[in-house]
Amino acid sequence: MASLVQFCFLFSTLLFTSTTFAQQSFRPKALVVPVTKDASTLQYTTRIAQRTPLVPISLVLDLGGQYLWVDCEQNYVSSTYRPARCRSAQCSLAGASSCGDCFSSPKPGCNNNTCGVNPDNSVTHTATGGEVAHDVVSIQSTTGSNPGQNVTVSNFLFACAPTFLLSGLASGVSGMAGLGRTKIALSSQFASAFSFKRKFALCLSSSTSANGVAFFGDGPYTLLPGIDVSQSLTYTPLYINPVSTASAFSQGDASSEYFIGVKSIQVNYKAVAINTTLLSINTTSGVGGTKISTVNPHTVLETSIFKAVTEAFITESAARNISRVTAVAPFEVCFSTENVFSTRLGPSVPEIDLVLQNKSTYWRIFGANSMVSVSEDVLCLGFVNGGENPRTSIVIGGYQLENNLVQFDLAASKVGFSSTLLGRQTTCSNFNFTSVA
Repeated sequence: MASLVQFCFLFSTLLFTSTTFAQQSFRPKALVVPVTKDASTLQYTTRIAQRTPLVPISLVLDLGGQYLWVDCEQNYVSSTYRPARCRSAQCSLAGASSCGDCFSSPKPGCNNNTCGVNPDNSVTHTATGGEVAHDVVSIQSTTGSNPGQNVTVSNFLFACAPTFLLSGLASGVSGMAGLGRTKIALSSQFASAFSFKRKFALCLSSSTSANGVAFFGDGPYTLLPGIDVSQSLTYTPLYINPVSTASAFSQGDASSEYFIGVKSIQVNYKAVAINTTLLSINTTSGVGGTKISTVNPHTVLETSIFKAVTEAFITESAARNISRVTAVAPFEVCFSTENVFSTRLGPSVPEIDLVLQNKSTYWRIFGANSMVSVSEDVLCLGFVNGGENPRTSIVIGGYQLENNLVQFDLAASKVGFSSTLLGRQTTCSNFNFTSVA
């Protein structure tokens, strides 16, 4: 009897593997999706197609999210939906250790003898229980310059969530698309399904009316007028926070978010005096360090770092006759536009450098990514005060990523960044989505 059970388990594992990673007649080198900035929430959303028949769904992009989760409570209809059965290969891949039953008629999100995880709304920091399942997902291939034909993954793993978890997300979305460091993040599953390199790249648009782009797979990443922006990347190592930063997690879970090693900060090429112990991750508590986030609209700094950086910025701005004005929430430091000149790289203000593994490796933030225009007459420094005891000391937010290409190389555990593409006379809204190769 035991051998029969083992055979059935092995057969189901092989079946899952072969159908998920099946050879297709067309094998893409990379995939592409549009990324839209939502005007009301400042969240970044993307679109894929899921289910049978295929339904286009909008999702909030969560760079550090663990996996795709969608609302299965409302209007989830699919002939190919399958829950992940307890102790199956799917449950193992999802890191799901709990199993349970659902005491109602079977439906997506509610089935007996299935495993569950904790889908996380990282905007509201709310998590709940949800069934692990798989279904068909369709996404567009790319040459790196143009969109190509659609390809499908027949058994794409995701988590079901109840409708209430959508609270706080952009209007019309069905869930969140997690790109974090897990085996079932979108980036990981696409790389496995099509046997391409474990790399993906984000290029967020600063416009709410023109799409940015996300690529799954290696470059080229070509933006009009024919510029391969993957050729201008500076690399820095990725670090693993050994303690999860999710809203709900089990002891021993590492964070799925992307941390980098900021060593110091400069304003106008001058070092800012900060408590550098805050820049390291405490390996016991997981507190500290610097992460990159798409769910934080602006960069968040621990209070003492915030005060040191903003005071230095105010001093250097005053030397240019740029005068402070009344703050406009959520920003604490705002200026009159009167003596601020406009340049190709945004408002002419002191530059901010995040110095990385050595003095010659830095992420330079020009005016286009540091200053937020709140009115015709007022510009605010787009950094917010994160309080005295935040989980993470520096969170590089979406505004500071806009019109920068950021590539995550999971195999090499490094991240490449371009700094602003405005200096190369292109933007993240310049991918040619209109013509198919």
